[in-house]
Amino acid sequence: MAERLCECKDGQCDETFSVIPDAIMNKKTFPGVKPCESRVCAEGNMDHSSLNCCIRADTGHKPYECQEHGEKPHKCKQCVETFSYLHSFQTHEKPHTGEKAYDCKKWEKTFISLQTVRSHRVISHTGQKPYKCNECGKAFEFLSEFHRHERTHAREKQYECKQCGKAFRHSRSIRTHIRIHTGEKPYECQQCGKAFSNSGYIRKHARIHTGEKPYECKQCGKAFNSSSYIRTHARIHTGEKPYECKQCGKAFRLLISFQTHARIHTGEKPYACKQCGKAFNSSSYIRRHARIHTAEKPYECKQCGKAFSRSSSLRRHAKIHTGEKPYKCKQCGKAFSCSSSIRTHARIHTGEKPYECKQCGKAFAFLSSFQYHERTHSGEKPYACQQCGKAFSCPRSVRRHARIHTGE
Repeated sequence: MAERLCECKDGQCDETFSVIPDAIMNKKTFPGVKPCESRVCAEGNMDHSSLNCCIRADTGHKPYECQEHGEKPHKCKQCVETFSYLHSFQTHEKPHTGEKAYDCKKWEKTFISLQTVRSHRVISHTGQKPYKCNECGKAFEFLSEFHRHERTHAREKQYECKQCGKAFRHSRSIRTHIRIHTGEKPYECQQCGKAFSNSGYIRKHARIHTGEKPYECKQCGKAFNSSSYIRTHARIHTGEKPYECKQCGKAFRLLISFQTHARIHTGEKPYACKQCGKAFNSSSYIRRHARIHTAEKPYECKQCGKAFSRSSSLRRHAKIHTGEKPYKCKQCGKAFSCSSSIRTHARIHTGEKPYECKQCGKAFAFLSSFQYHERTHSGEKPYACQQCGKAFSCPRSVRRHARIHTGE
């Protein structure tokens, strides 16, 4: 067995290091070393570093002990941390120098260490989620995400919103949440002027202008500008619906959909219209509602020029031109252009009436019917005749009234 001296900054010290030459690498015993009883040694399939470590364990040899430096001879000049092994020291140095020596050709990314590039390959290339919560079974791609999730079980939510009672673990989370109530949006896009309550949202939004979509679905090729969007999109292919309502059992693909649904049971409506005072359980609903007052119709059909206040209405309308009706009722054979229409239609056969008025107990099969009914209690009449100004609670009534003026 060969030996080499420990080289220190001040010269050489008296301690020696054991190095196994290639010539004796395949021998079963080594000079000056008693036979090893460890399971690892018995297997006999080791490289130089593993074999050296094993021999040191058997002989009690301390490989890096010298008078000047103790057991950790490699010292970082920038942060004063010390290391026993050269490769650990070299890996540690890279964040200081900015060096990223390991490339992933598939994703065109670079990494500081071999360990991080291996972790990236396991997660990004295979979609594997190696970190699983023992309490709820939820799995995570990254250790940091897993640790963050663990705190939801281990720690109380100590920051409570005084307006709605919602509680948070971090002070920064409640500060962001409060902006829902105040309407504050301190992050403004310099290109279009759109404002956001969260810095993360404006970074994602910026990709709309740049057209950057770095996250591509391996199954259908659809690209996204956010990693969270592609993870959510993947559930379309897997059918995964991880968010289940404990009260009615309904499951959701999206957390926001689950949170909005939960408010149906609690009756919570935190979003109020500043013009008419009507409250909603979702921010998207109040934005849509606001267009009743502004008459804004930002979604225009490129074929016929008809404009809509909702993107879903435009998508539904587009199928009039294509004639596409891919959703067919199994009971009566009637076909529909969108999935929501067939789900609503199915209630005719099942008799289901999921929308119940809390004031009088009357139930409805359709959301629109329920909303029109609610106005009989509130007295709200948001639809006005453009010719005489008379107001109505539903659009059907204002269209019927308009015939008085047209003579239809």
